[in-house]
Amino acid sequence: MQDEEVEVGMRVRYHRTGTTGRVIALERERGELYAELDNTNLFYRVDQLVPAKDSGGKAMKTSDDRIEQIKKEREYLTGTGYQDAITHTDQSCEGGG
Repeated sequence: MQDEEVEVGMRVRYHRTGTTGRVIALERERGELYAELDNTNLFYRVDQLVPAKDSGGKAMKTSDDRIEQIKKEREYLTGTGYQDAITHTDQSCEGGG
């Protein structure tokens, strides 16, 4: 990407590692422009970044998604299916082999 194409809040990807995040700061050092990403708090050279799509790939989970997942797991653990499964084991934790 060119220096003038990058702005704070833009979603970008560092192609070498696949790191994706939003630009939270821009800083010029020794004539090179660097962008700090929100998920790593590391600076990446802007010319090594590419624009990233918000959709596609792995979707980031929101707090609501995580809360829903926890509720589902609690329901399962308190349900009869899980309790039946526990009663049919000897709980010896033997791995075999």
